Amino acid sequence: MRPDFEEIRMAVFGITKQFAWAALPFTGYFIGKYLDNLETERMTLFRDKSALYGRELQPGEKPSWP
Repeated sequence: MRPDFEEIRMAVFGITKQFAWAALPFTGYFIGKYLDNLETERMTLFRDKSALYGRELQPGEKPSWP
């Protein structure tokens, strides 16, 4: 008698369905953090250049935000 596919639990490269579903939120978190860091790095091009808040920095003065 052949077992049903429902009864067989297979793992592809040692990754089971349960592990994949458990890792999904962590994967989303790290992808989101990476994209947020890229956006922050891109926005540093525009810091202290706003028409409303921009001003000349004194020599040695740090930018208004990292």
